Amino acid sequence: MTALWTAADVVRATGGRGGCGSGGDCGPGGGYGPGGWTAADVSIDTRSLVPGDLFVALRGPNHDGHDFVAAAFAGGAAAAIVDHPVAGTPAGAPLIEVGDTLDGLVALGAFARARSRARIIAVTGSVGKTGTKEALRLALGTSGATFASAGSLNNHWGVPLSLARLPPAAAYGVFELGMNHPGEIARLVRQVRPHVAVITTVEPVHLGHFDSVEAIATAKAEIFLGLEPGGIAVLNRDNPHYPSLAGAAAHAGAAAVIAFGSVPPADPRLLDWRPCPGGSVVEAEFRGSRLSFRLGIPGRHWAINALAVLAAAAASGADPRVAATALQHFTAMPGRGRRHDLAWHGGRLTLIDESYNASPAAMDAALRVLGDTPPGRFGRRVAVLGDMLELGDAAPCLHRALAGPIAAAGVDRVFLVGSAIAALDEALPAALKGGLWPSADQAIPALVSFLEPGDVVTVKGSYGVHVDRIVTRLIAEAARSET
Repeated sequence: MTALWTAADVVRATGGRGGCGSGGDCGPGGGYGPGGWTAADVSIDTRSLVPGDLFVALRGPNHDGHDFVAAAFAGGAAAAIVDHPVAGTPAGAPLIEVGDTLDGLVALGAFARARSRARIIAVTGSVGKTGTKEALRLALGTSGATFASAGSLNNHWGVPLSLARLPPAAAYGVFELGMNHPGEIARLVRQVRPHVAVITTVEPVHLGHFDSVEAIATAKAEIFLGLEPGGIAVLNRDNPHYPSLAGAAAHAGAAAVIAFGSVPPADPRLLDWRPCPGGSVVEAEFRGSRLSFRLGIPGRHWAINALAVLAAAAASGADPRVAATALQHFTAMPGRGRRHDLAWHGGRLTLIDESYNASPAAMDAALRVLGDTPPGRFGRRVAVLGDMLELGDAAPCLHRALAGPIAAAGVDRVFLVGSAIAALDEALPAALKGGLWPSADQAIPALVSFLEPGDVVTVKGSYGVHVDRIVTRLIAEAARSET
C-alpha cells in the first residue's frame, strides 16, 4: 500500500491533537511519530471507504460523520479525524482531534497542494465541466501521472477532499469547480491555485440564484482569482461572454488567454466535425498545424469541449497532438450521454442516457445528438425530457423554447416529466405529444408500452426530477426481454 498520508503529516497539516480510541495504545510514539500509521486515501463516506483510508468525520445537514467513526474502523480505516472524543471507538484506534472537521479537511487539501509539484488545472462552466475534466484526465495521462477529482466533487467539501487525495508524485492535477451562488468559486479556486483555468461556456443555468446570465459570467470569472503567477486562461471564443471573461482574466493577472472554438480567431479552432459509428471525427487547427482525430463520443458540443482539452493540455506543457490521439478512447459517462444497445421485443433499442442533469444548453446539445442518431428500420426518435430546475422566473420561457430544438432534431414523440416542463407541453404540436406526468415512475408504463424495436430514445432532465429511474427501468425491461 502506497502511503498518501503519514500520521505525522496529518498532524502537521491540521494542527490536530493525536490520540487513541478508548484510551488504548496506538503503538510507538502514540502512532504519530516515525513508524506510525499511514493512509492510502481519504474518505468521508463509510459506504465507499476501503481499508487503509483516512476517515474524516464531516458534519452535514442530514448526517454527522462522527456517528460512523466506529463503522469506519470496522471497515479498515487507518485513522479518523474528529472534532470531539467519540464513544464506541475501538481501543487503540488512531484519532486526530481538530476544532472543526471541515476546516481539518481544508487544511489537508492545502498541505497536499503546497507539497505538490504538479501542473494544476481548474475547470468550471455552466455545462461540460465534468466531461472536460474526465477528458483531461485521459489526455494528460499519456504525458505523465495524472490525478483528477472523482465524479462531480466540485463543492465546498468536494474540492478540499479532492486536493487531499492529490498524490505527491502526480505530474498533472485536474479539479472541477462548481457553483450556484456568487463567491463560491472564489473560495474554491484559492484552495486549488491552478496554473491553468478553463471555462467551458457560460449559459442560463442557476438563474434562480442570479439576476442575469451576465451575473453568472461574473461568478464564473472568479476562477481567475486563484491563478498562480504566469497562469493561463482557456476560454470559449464562441460564447458571447468571451470578451468580458477575457477582460476579467487579464485584470486578475493571467499571463495569457487561449481561445478555443469554431470562429476566427479561435486557436484551437474547429474546422469540421462529423459523426461516425461510436463517436465522431474532428478536424481542427492549432498553432498553425492541422489536427485530425477521432473522439469516442458523438456530438458537436463534445468536439468543442475536446478543443478546450487540447488548449489546456498545451497550456500545461503537454503535447496537444498526443492528447488528441488519446481522446479516441474517451467515452460517455453514465447519465452524460452513455449509449445502451438494448434487446427489445425481438429487435434492438438504442437508449441514450443523459439523465444526470439538464439546462437549456445541455438539452439543446442532447437533442442535436438525438437528431444525428439514425433510428433502425421503422424506428422513431423519442425524447423523454424532465424539468430543468433552478431557472427562476425564466423557467416557463426556457422550457417552451425547447420546442425549436425538438423540431430541428426530427423527434417523433416527446414524453414529459415534471411540472415546469408543462410549458413545453403547451408549445408542442399534438402529433408529438406522448404525455405529461408529474413523476418519472408514473411515466414509465406508457413509455414502455410505446417503444418499439428500432427506436432511439434520449432521457434527459435535472437530477431532482429522477428521470434516471426511467433509464434503470428500460435497462431492466430489456434484460427481461432477452430471457
